[in-house]
Order: sequence, then structure tokens, then C-alpha cells
Amino acid sequence: MRSPARNTRAAMAAALLLTVAAPLAALAQPAGIDPEATKLLKASTDFLARQQRFSVETRNTLEVVLTSGQKIQFDHAARMWLQRPNKLRADRTGDLVEQSFHYDGKSLTLSNPGEKYYATVAAPGTLEEMLDMARSKLDIVAPAGDLVYKNAYDILMTDVTQGFVVGKGVVEGARCDHLAFRAPHVDLQIWIQEGKEPLPRKLVITTRDVANAPQFSVVMTKWNLKPTFTPQTFSFRPPSGAKQVEFVPLARR
Repeated sequence: MRSPARNTRAAMAAALLLTVAAPLAALAQPAGIDPEATKLLKASTDFLARQQRFSVETRNTLEVVLTSGQKIQFDHAARMWLQRPNKLRADRTGDLVEQSFHYDGKSLTLSNPGEKYYATVAAPGTLEEMLDMARSKLDIVAPAGDLVYKNAYDILMTDVTQGFVVGKGVVEGARCDHLAFRAPHVDLQIWIQEGKEPLPRKLVITTRDVANAPQFSVVMTKWNLKPTFTPQTFSFRPPSGAKQVEFVPLARR
């Protein structure tokens, strides 16, 4: 009988053989920024910025590095509803989180349905201002929040020094252009759907300035560019028995 170690080595060898056919573009890091990569990225972010309303469902994976160096992954699913200029809702469920995020143009509410806690704070009047406030003052980041900014291209390209088109890929059945970018401390990969609707379909962020370079990935499983909303979609009503708590400002943590 083979030992577990031998079985593991055999599996690794088989996996290595499968990588031999990988595109050559994926095996080298071209110097500089390929204009074709930035063109594709800008077309996607501009297209999304023009959408006045949409909803999207995602699968997300977060890697955590233990003190031993071993990586552990945690998964969660999310659904987001957005209406420009000042409505956003996101629900997240998974291994580490069960939260709802409501922004109605006047207030921001973060709730934990399972434990029946929620906190509400006054919020600025636009999506971009609200997301900035949530990040800088409350340390709250909406799922894939950078992509919903009208200037998402500028945010994603901040400090980027290298970028290229890896090749073609398929995400959730959609044929995509696979792009890779590098900044001093972060690597970014993004898969953008081909055609008249260049929607982002997958995002992978690698944090290189953390030991063992953990990754965060988002797969956009379902886009809807013509959703139907009601006033209740974005407003928050506390469930029976829910307890209101206060946000702890970032400076006091």
C-alpha cells in the first residue's frame, strides 16, 4: 500500500504535468504596462459606471495565513443591489460572516440577522462618499466595493507598475479576457467578459506584503442589469427583538 506521502507526491506530479500546456504568456512577467490591458480594464469599469442600476451575486474566498505559515480558506456568498447615485444593499453569508449592509442615501446600517444586532449611522448623499466614509471611519468595506465607484479605473490602477493580458479564460460559462496587474504591494487579476457587456466576472487580489501572500477572490456568478427594485430593497427595518448597538469609530479601536 502506498503511503499518504507517496500519494500526495504522485498527485502533485500529475498536477505538474497538467501545467505544461499553460499559455506562455502566463509564465513570464512582461515589463511595463500593456496598453491593451488598460484599454480592456477601462472599457469594463466605464461600462459598469454607466449602469444606473444592477444586481450581482458572488462567491468569495478569503485566505488567512496561520502563524505556522499554513494557509486556511474561508468562503462566503454575497448578493448586491445598487442604484445610482445613492442606494446600495449587500447581503453576505458564509464561514465567517452573516451580515446585511443597507445604504438608502441618508443612513448606513450594518446588521447581523443571526445574532439580531444592528448599527446605524448617518451617511453622505452619494455612493462614492458613503463608501469612503465607511472605509476610513468605520473600517467597513462593501463586497467588491472598488468596482462600483464611478472612477473605479483610477482606483484599480493606483501605483500599478506592470500590467498585461494573460490570455482568454472562461468564468461561469462566459468567455473572458484575463488581465494581470502589479503594484508595489498588491497583485491584481481580473477576468472581463467579452462582447458588448464587458462585465467583470472574477477578481483575485494577492497581498504580497503579508507573509505567504494570502489571496482574496471574488467570482461574479450572476449579473442582472435590469433589476426591479422597491423602496424596501434599500431601507432597513429592524426585525423583532433586534438590538441596536453603536459603531466603534476606527480611531478608537
